[in-house]
Amino acid sequence: MRARLPLFLRGLRRPPRPPGPPLRLQAPGRASSSGRGGGGGGGEGLLGQRRLQDAQAGNSRGQGSRAPSARDSIVREVIQNSKEVLSLLQEKNPAFKPVLAIIQAGDDNLMQEINQNLAEEAGLNITHICLPPDSSEDEIIDEILKINEDTRVHGLALQISENSFSNKVLNALKPEKDVDGVTDVNLGRLVRGDAHECYVSPVARAVVELLEKSGVNLDGKKVLVIGAHGSLEAALQCLFQRRGSMTMSSQWKTPQLQSKLHEADIAVVGSPKPEDIPLSWIQPGTTVLNCSHDFLSGRLGCGSLGVHFNGLIAEDDVSLLAAALRIQNMVSSGRRWLREQQHARWRLHCLKLQPLSPVPSDLEISRAQTPKAVDVLAKEIGLLADEIEVYGRSKAKVRLSLLQRLKDQADGKYVLVAGITPTPLGEGKSTVTVGLVQALTAHLNINSFACLRQPSQGPTFGVKGGAAGGGYAQVIPMEEFNLHLTGDIHAITAANNLLAAAIDTRILHENTQTDKALYNRLVPLVNGVREFSSIQLARLKKLGINKTDPSTLTEEEISKFARLNIEPSTITWQRVLDTNDRFLRKMTIGQAPTEKGYSRQAQFDIAVASEIMAVLALTDSLTDMKERLGRMVVASDKNGQPVTAEDLGVTGALTVLMKDAIKPNLMQTLEGTPVFVHAGPFANIAHGNSSVLADKIALKLVGEEGFVVTEAGFGADIGMEKFFNIKCRASGLVPNVVVLVATVRALKMHGGGPSVTAGVPLKKEYTEENIQLVADGCCNLQKQIQIAQLFGVPVVVALNVFKTDTRAEIDLVCELAKRAGAFDAVPCYHWSVGGKGSVDLARAVREAAGQGSRFRFLYDLQLPIVEKIRTIAQAVYGAKDIELSPEAQSKIDRYTQQGFGNLPICMAKTHLSLSHQPDKKGVPRDFILPISDVRASIGAGFIYPLVGTMSTMPGLPTRPCFYDIDLDTETEQVKGLF
Repeated sequence: MRARLPLFLRGLRRPPRPPGPPLRLQAPGRASSSGRGGGGGGGEGLLGQRRLQDAQAGNSRGQGSRAPSARDSIVREVIQNSKEVLSLLQEKNPAFKPVLAIIQAGDDNLMQEINQNLAEEAGLNITHICLPPDSSEDEIIDEILKINEDTRVHGLALQISENSFSNKVLNALKPEKDVDGVTDVNLGRLVRGDAHECYVSPVARAVVELLEKSGVNLDGKKVLVIGAHGSLEAALQCLFQRRGSMTMSSQWKTPQLQSKLHEADIAVVGSPKPEDIPLSWIQPGTTVLNCSHDFLSGRLGCGSLGVHFNGLIAEDDVSLLAAALRIQNMVSSGRRWLREQQHARWRLHCLKLQPLSPVPSDLEISRAQTPKAVDVLAKEIGLLADEIEVYGRSKAKVRLSLLQRLKDQADGKYVLVAGITPTPLGEGKSTVTVGLVQALTAHLNINSFACLRQPSQGPTFGVKGGAAGGGYAQVIPMEEFNLHLTGDIHAITAANNLLAAAIDTRILHENTQTDKALYNRLVPLVNGVREFSSIQLARLKKLGINKTDPSTLTEEEISKFARLNIEPSTITWQRVLDTNDRFLRKMTIGQAPTEKGYSRQAQFDIAVASEIMAVLALTDSLTDMKERLGRMVVASDKNGQPVTAEDLGVTGALTVLMKDAIKPNLMQTLEGTPVFVHAGPFANIAHGNSSVLADKIALKLVGEEGFVVTEAGFGADIGMEKFFNIKCRASGLVPNVVVLVATVRALKMHGGGPSVTAGVPLKKEYTEENIQLVADGCCNLQKQIQIAQLFGVPVVVALNVFKTDTRAEIDLVCELAKRAGAFDAVPCYHWSVGGKGSVDLARAVREAAGQGSRFRFLYDLQLPIVEKIRTIAQAVYGAKDIELSPEAQSKIDRYTQQGFGNLPICMAKTHLSLSHQPDKKGVPRDFILPISDVRASIGAGFIYPLVGTMSTMPGLPTRPCFYDIDLDTETEQVKGLF
């Protein structure tokens, strides 16, 4: 064999690499065959090359050696099996391309060539990271950690010296990528008998398989393992013992080595034989296997065994089969990875609750529970390390790349939580949403995700308070949920106001400059070069000017390009602020002398009413968001044509401001189940739903048998109708169940009870049993059930129980709800005890989802705008007809003429009544719905009529919530939020 090994190495060795940083010989991609010695191309591949070398070696083998064809047959069988398995995996997952990374410390590239050839034959991708031979432990570990976090890599092998295999190095390896089976986790599983759950050392397996394929019966044989250390020694002993062999271990310097060799039937050599150990110690007929670690690392140790023994299986036999078995382990790693990406029950560590009575404040409950670290939660639900961006300890953004990774994953069940017409206090839709997912996941062991809107700072400091749920069913930490979160609303405010500034600035400059001066400033000479920006080239194309050289435009083209000619009276884009400030509802801007007399009436809206918020909520990708931002219509020009953000040249800047806001925010419930908090449009003045992206990502993460529970704002007549007609059109998602939230309190109000006012104690009618008021008020519940049934989705009524509700009142509501057509009606107690109090609701939702949905839209988009408005007014609100103001009619005519007539409708209407009059409770009938104005959110993709006198900027009450909010300056804890 000595005569043959140098020949085999001759074409493969490369000159030593000079010192320097790690050399990545090949980035993740198909294994390359370039630079091989011995002509390894064509169909013969590595095995053909090896056969040629064996033939050249001639008679150098001993009589007891295995024929190369038998060895090659085993290797080819392993590689062919791996190739077939990989092909089957890729048939079902075409984008799946597993990558094996090999970290090598040294300049001898024999094993590198073997690995590359076998990987290519099997169809694997491979990357080599070559380090200098004298690389330190920390340098090796640094490379290991990089590979651990590289989601493209599914397996990692180390080709380093034996001395480099320290505990520190081995502990750095991720067991799930350890295809050489050297980590304690994989060895421990092997020892326990869980070989199917671990990676077994390819070298140890190669030794055993070569013996068995050679016809050696291992049962009862005495096996001596000489000079092996660590994981190889442990794996060899374990595998031989499983086959009934009596196994001994010895080092070369052991005094009893000679006697042990005399007794051994099989000797396995794990390191080079010292020169002072005579070959005569090995008895004739002993089967000898040489798997010297130094050889397998690409170096021939001195004193390698010769070929003087019958039954010798040489180093290259073991190394070649070991390399093939490593490929097999690699394919198994890829298969496991794919299986983990598919639907599986999460191994979620749920947080225990210890409910108190009486129930403390929301903030006290939130603070009493310690949330899991968000990166731990992310791993539990199947997110990869590079798919999250951690904000602090309890929040993280999730990258949209996840959707590409899970694109072949089946979606889970899609559940919408809506409500009856609420009191000003709210009826607990967020609380029900959180309670339901806590019940599903923490108590029924079903994957589930809650998708909630981010609350506006306006109500948080105004009347309503926060929106994290309440009691023992809330998102934590609630102060982080309610205050700033990760800054998405601030990003929207910045983008919105940049666009507003661009509008007025453009009008000012066009009013005060000639065409030529304006053009020269829009397309300036920079370093002697004048050129259009990308967005300016897009505007030229829109205008039909097919030129790219700024100096070639005619005077007419210059004027056409430089002037938007915005008609100030048509500006619909307002500035925004995330604070309730009634004095910004109407104002005059441009009064400073520097604005040269240009002033106009304007207003501020609440930030969540910005069209950019609606764009964020409805977009499905960064590209789509950019296009939607560019399409936003801000005004009309003097010819009646729409002026967009793209015309103003601000699209790219808006996208930059929104690039992080598009990523959903991951948080958790009190019981440690996952929540996405993303986007926060109001339901009365916008479409009132969390983001499409959050829902889509959650549906992939929960898997086919899981549930995503999302919430629509206010009553079913507002938030739910917009969810179906706007959000579902944009997303293409089909809901399975509607959960309709009701309270005895709200039903009593609809039955004729006294008015309910925030901050004022409830009258006795609401705190004492009153069956008649409840019965009379159930007309509103019945109407909302009917609205849901218009869309063909089964309804489960969730009665959010308060401590003052009586059993008779609860039973009556559930009975009347079922009579009205609800699939089921269930009392819920999550506020007082957490998810345990909504287990019955969770079971009802699961059963309803199994019934199937016959979802349909309420109207055809091709209907005229007026007819779509009328359909909603009559079918949903119960109006007799609609009445358009002259301004509304004019806007409808303009939007139709501009080509926007086929968009869905987003009604801006009070949430306190089915009608336009907040004091009309129950089910108002025979009313005329007045449409005072109509606006267009072209980027978001809807027309929104204003019903009656709707304000888009809330005001503060006499006693706002901020009176109770404070900060403990010693502990830095927030006080007074609710």
